[in-house]
Amino acid sequence: MLRNSFQARIAGVLVMLLLVVIGALYVAVQAATDAAVRSQAREQLDVGSLVFQRLLEMRGRQLHDAVQVLVADFGFKAAVASADAETIRSALANHGARINASAVMMLSLDGNLEISTDRQISGETAQRLSVEVMQRQRDGTQIFLMPIADKIYLLVQATVAAPLPIARVMMGFQVDDAFAAELRELAHLDLTLLATQDGIADIWISTLPPAQREQLQGSMAALPDDAVSLIGAESYLNQTLVLASGNGFAVHALLHKSLNQAQQAFAPLDKNILLIAMAALSASLGGALLLARSVSQPVQQLAAVAERIRQGDYQASLDLHRSDELGRLATAFKAMQQGIADRERQLAHNALHDALTELPNRTLALERLGSAITAQRPTALLYVGVANFRAVNESLGPQGGDVALQQLSARLQTTLRPGDSVARIIGDEFLLLLEHTDTDGAVGIADKVQQLLLKPLRVGTQDVVMECRIGIASYPADGNAPEELLRRATIAMQDAAGTASNLQVYQRGRDDAQQRQIRLIRDLRHAPARAELQLHYQPKLDIADGQVRQAEALLRWQHPELGMVSPGEFIPLAERSGSITLLTAWVIEEVMRQWREWSGRGLHVQVSLNIATEDLIDPQLPARVRELLVKYQVPAEQLIFEITESGVMLNPEIALQVLHGLRECGISLSVDDFGTGYSSLAQLKRMPVQELKIDQSFIRDLDDASEDAVIVRSTIEMSHSLGLKVVAEGVELERSLQLLARWNCDTAQGYLISRPLAAQAFETWMAQRADAATSAVQ
Repeated sequence: MLRNSFQARIAGVLVMLLLVVIGALYVAVQAATDAAVRSQAREQLDVGSLVFQRLLEMRGRQLHDAVQVLVADFGFKAAVASADAETIRSALANHGARINASAVMMLSLDGNLEISTDRQISGETAQRLSVEVMQRQRDGTQIFLMPIADKIYLLVQATVAAPLPIARVMMGFQVDDAFAAELRELAHLDLTLLATQDGIADIWISTLPPAQREQLQGSMAALPDDAVSLIGAESYLNQTLVLASGNGFAVHALLHKSLNQAQQAFAPLDKNILLIAMAALSASLGGALLLARSVSQPVQQLAAVAERIRQGDYQASLDLHRSDELGRLATAFKAMQQGIADRERQLAHNALHDALTELPNRTLALERLGSAITAQRPTALLYVGVANFRAVNESLGPQGGDVALQQLSARLQTTLRPGDSVARIIGDEFLLLLEHTDTDGAVGIADKVQQLLLKPLRVGTQDVVMECRIGIASYPADGNAPEELLRRATIAMQDAAGTASNLQVYQRGRDDAQQRQIRLIRDLRHAPARAELQLHYQPKLDIADGQVRQAEALLRWQHPELGMVSPGEFIPLAERSGSITLLTAWVIEEVMRQWREWSGRGLHVQVSLNIATEDLIDPQLPARVRELLVKYQVPAEQLIFEITESGVMLNPEIALQVLHGLRECGISLSVDDFGTGYSSLAQLKRMPVQELKIDQSFIRDLDDASEDAVIVRSTIEMSHSLGLKVVAEGVELERSLQLLARWNCDTAQGYLISRPLAAQAFETWMAQRADAATSAVQ
């Protein structure tokens, strides 16, 4: 009886304990389930928000790329510049259709609607769009949402420049039910888009059922973020995003996650939890120790191996032969261990090698150079740069250019000796490290490398010759630090461009010269705005009657700290850095301003000025010159633009178009430096020029018995037969002027007549010459 009572009490206690465990388990599971559902819903909302934003960004990038392609299209810019409405409309429609854009429109710079593919977009709407778009662009926003009429659009804008801004193009996708459905498919979330506008009905786009959508419209303001709310009979967790807001409008997105649907996945758990808990408790009573022992030992092994992996040891062995889950975990763990080791090796390789050529990159090259310096091994650097890679890349295309670089790198590797290495530093520049080699030995090796590189490369069906320049620097002669040696090898490579052999050894002192060049390039862009530029005018003598009716405008730069900088120094830097077009524009306007000032004081002189090569391939140059002629009221026949044949040859088709445009303005054209470039009668006949300038190299030491005399006299006769006037520059000797007069040269220019003079000094010089002529007549 007692035993039965005791057993009953034990049974009762065990039952009570079991009930407590089951109850606690059930409550805990319910709480965990609810927390998991909400946590999962929050995560899905966060992910859905990111997906939504990425979807908008993707659409925005499509729009951005499409509109950039459109505004970069030469034909489209020409159509906009010429106000060809049909061509513009066709281009807008075609580019919009390529990416299924809902609306494409073009606006003037002041925001007026010019053309639109969406008839719902009126001029007033476009004006509002323009104001909002300009405000967002000032804030740094490139892609934006805006409601238009009863629709919501994702819009981007770009400026049409030719090269100055002449119009704006706006392109947009319609954010509609299909867009919302696409997000629902991607993120498994319901989406509601709301756009509000002053005086216009709200725009609603939602994936919710109609009944829930109506209730949502009535309680939109009462839905807090990250809180459970009832919409109809469903419980939802919501997240609100403000997509856009502005003057009189706002666009909101509301993401919904149904908690009812998420909780249904846990419904079977309620029914099975009691059986699972009782079975688990019963089984755990008898097998806890055995299970703990069988589980703890392999887990300890896995933990030990994981610790060694954390310390960077990927070779730790894991011997765990089991056929259960722990065995599979051990197998997966070993695979993970090997994968991490492989990725570590690949990352280390990628960090030190170039992806295209598989050569060492700059970092590894500097490490190797640093090791050689640390070991005090004499080392020479050959810095190889491809001078014509831009032309090669344009000829072969980007893929062909990559193939050419791969073949070039393979050819460079064939020149290596044991211990040497080659690296790709950047773009089309390579570095050869030659250990145990001094400067003299490096020159010999560089000559062999250059001869090898002169052989054409076969890319597809084309033979390509890479014009390579090589700069040489060596340790310890030229430096004791890797970066210093690399910089000096780079300087030597740049200096090699001016040599006949395209090979140059680093010269001491070139660092200061390079720093000066860098400073001049930087300051040159601001020189016109800072009033540091000035023009000097060199008189040009009419040989037949001894009168001066012309002058050439020559650019001078008075640097505030470096003093007067020679044109021979800053003009090549301007051409290399792209600042030359700024200088040309300043010179053209300054010449016209000065001519108008002289004309007001009774001084009338025809002024010539130089046009840079980059300006000859700018189709907008004639239009800008025409505007300046009108602005300053300068007769076009009072200006002569001097060009070079090498500039025309850079792009003959566009250059000739620009020259004809200048001639239509009334500007006279002169071929400068004739005889030193690509001079040919065939090319000369194509250019609408009226004058030739014989280069001063043929005139400076002109003598009746010299070879230059034959060239000069033949050039004068040939030019006259073509109806061209001839100017001889560089006249410094009286005998040269007499010979030119005998050969009927038209104009002379040089120090014999006058040095270049500042504007005021030139005006004084002309007045004194006029007074002297008057006195001689009297």
